[in-house]
Amino acid sequence: MIHDVQMQLSRRPFKHILIIKPAFVSGRINDKLASQGGQMERSMSDILIKGGTVVDGTGAPAYRADVRINNGTITEIGPDLKPDGERVHFAEGCHVTPGFIESHTHYDATMWWQPDLDPLPGYGATTVILGNCGFTAAPLHPEKAAQLEMIKIFSFFEDIPEGPFIEHLPWDWSKWSEYKASMVKKLKVPANYAAFVGHIAIRLAVMGLDAWERAATADEIAKMAELLDDALAAGALGLSDNLHDHDGQNRPIPTLVADDAEFEALFEVLQRYPAATYQVIVDTFMRKTGPASLERLERLTKGRGIRMQIAGAVPTLEFQKDILPPMQARVADMRAKGYQVWPGIAHVSPTSTLSLVKSLIFAQSNDYAWHEVVLADDHGEKARLLGDPEWRARARESWDTKAWPHSPMNNPQDLHLIDSENGTGPTGITLKDYADQTGLHRSDAMADWVLKNGTRSTVHMSPFPKDEKLTIDLMIDPMTVGNISDAGAHGQMLCGGGENILLLTKYVRDEKLMTLEQAVHVMTGKLANFFGLLDRGEIKVGKRADIAVFNMDEIQRRDMEKVFDVPDGKGGTTWRFTRQAAPMRLTLVNGEPTFDGKKYTGATPGAFLAPANDTHAAAIAAE
Repeated sequence: MIHDVQMQLSRRPFKHILIIKPAFVSGRINDKLASQGGQMERSMSDILIKGGTVVDGTGAPAYRADVRINNGTITEIGPDLKPDGERVHFAEGCHVTPGFIESHTHYDATMWWQPDLDPLPGYGATTVILGNCGFTAAPLHPEKAAQLEMIKIFSFFEDIPEGPFIEHLPWDWSKWSEYKASMVKKLKVPANYAAFVGHIAIRLAVMGLDAWERAATADEIAKMAELLDDALAAGALGLSDNLHDHDGQNRPIPTLVADDAEFEALFEVLQRYPAATYQVIVDTFMRKTGPASLERLERLTKGRGIRMQIAGAVPTLEFQKDILPPMQARVADMRAKGYQVWPGIAHVSPTSTLSLVKSLIFAQSNDYAWHEVVLADDHGEKARLLGDPEWRARARESWDTKAWPHSPMNNPQDLHLIDSENGTGPTGITLKDYADQTGLHRSDAMADWVLKNGTRSTVHMSPFPKDEKLTIDLMIDPMTVGNISDAGAHGQMLCGGGENILLLTKYVRDEKLMTLEQAVHVMTGKLANFFGLLDRGEIKVGKRADIAVFNMDEIQRRDMEKVFDVPDGKGGTTWRFTRQAAPMRLTLVNGEPTFDGKKYTGATPGAFLAPANDTHAAAIAAE
C-alpha cells in the first residue's frame, strides 16, 4: 500500500529494479556455532537465542531470557542458559517475539509462482492466512469455462494476472480436500499457511456460470453443503464469504445472489465444526449495505454459536462516519445477545494505485469508462482510447456523475504523479496541480499525463484519513482480528507485505500509541488462538518455534520498489511492488531460519496448519 509515510516519496520516483532470481542456496543465520567437547553442529532447527528480551505474545510484560529450541520446538526459557551443542544466536539489544501472523492474505495462487513470499520473511512473518473474501482456488467445477470463471473472478478482485493462474497451478483437484493435499505435496514456502474455503468457489463449483444469475436449487444447495463439509473435515479454517463486491461489468458477486436457504444450509455445516470461523466482508466502503448484511447474518445464525470474523463491521475511515454509528450499534447489540462477532481491523489505511495494466480501482469506484482502458488488450489500444475524443467525453462524465465522492477520481488533490514509465514527467505533483497548470478537466489531465509518460505509469493516492483512536481501541479489543494486510494481492496497486511492521514502528516506537506487548499480542498470540493454531503464537515451552528477533532501532517499513518478476503467462514478466527487508535480525519458522538478518535464506520450512478442533473453543473463551 502507499500510505502516509510513503507519500513523502512524491518528490522522487520509485525505484525500478529488474530481478532475475537464481536458484535459492540455503543460507546460514548470522550466529556463532556453540561447540562443547567437540560436539558437531546439530540440525538447522536446534538454536539457542541468548540475551534477548522476550515478548511472549500473550500481552504479558516483557522479560529478559534465553530461549532454547530443539527440533523446531521451544524446549526451555530462562536466564543464562548454557549451550548444549546447538547454534547460538546472540540477541543482545533485541526483542524475541513469536513470529507474526498475516491474518488476511491472498497468496492462494501467488505462492505457486512466488514461493519466496517476498518480502514477508524479512518482516518476521511466519504464518499466512489464505482464502479470504470468498476467493479460493478450490473447489472446482468440472467444466473448463466455469473453472476459468473462478480464475477471472479471483484475478479481477485481487488484481492478480490471469496467466500465472493457468500456467503455474497444477489444477489437480476438484474438492478442497484434494487442493489441500496438492499444496502439502507440491508447495514449499518459507511460512506456514492455513486457509478458508470460499463461498464463491463453492457456488461456482456447483452451479457453473449460473452462479452469477440465480438462486440455487435444493439439490445444488445440498451439493454445496457437501463441498463445505469436505473442506472443513480436511482442515479448512472455515467458510469465507463476500457480501461486498461488484465486478468490472457492475454485476453483484455470485454470493450476493445466494438466498437465505443457501446460507442456512452452509451455516448448518459450520455449526458442526466448533473450531470453524465464518469470515465475510461487508460493504461499508462503496454502496454501504453493511447494516443490512449484519441484520441478515444475525437472523440466519441465531442460536448456532458460529464465530464470525467480519471485515468492515466497524469502519475506521473518516468518509465512513455516516455508517459508523449503525454498524457499531449492530455489533454491540449482537454481542450483547451472545453472537461471536469479531471485526476485522487493518491498522493501515487503504490507498489506491491507479494502474492501466491491472487494477480494479476504477470499477470499484463506479467508473467504468477508465476501466475500459484497463481491459484493453494491448498498450497501443490503451493509448488510442486515452486520446479518443469520444472516450474522453464519456470519461469526464463518468468522473463527474458516477464515481463515488470519496473515490480517487473525485479527489485529484490526493492523486500523486510519481511513477513515470519513461521519465517525461512532470512528477512530484498532484493531478490537481497538473490539471490547473494545463487547464484540463481532471480526467483529461490524467489521460494527457499517462500518454506522455507511458501507459505503464501509475498514479498514487494518499491514504484515506482514518480515525486513529478508534483503530487503536479496536486493535486492543479482545474480540477483533488485527494485522490485516491483503498481502499477496494487488501487486500493481498496493503492497500489503511489510505493513505489519508499522505496529512496532509507528504505533509503539514513534508515536507511543500502544505498548510493545499489546502490538505483539495483536500480531501473534491473539491471532493464533482465534484461528485455532494453538501450537504456536506464543513464546512458551512446548510451542512450535515460529520466532522473530529484531532491534527496535533498526526496523522500518521500507520504501516501495517496482520489481519485474511476475510471470505474465505469455513467456515474459510483468511487475509488482515490493520493499526491502525491515529487517529482522532473525526469522524462524518451525525452528528453521528463513531470514538471517540480511537476506532470505532460501529455506522452506512452512507447513499446512489446521485449527485444533478439540480445544479451540476453550481457548477462544479464555481469550
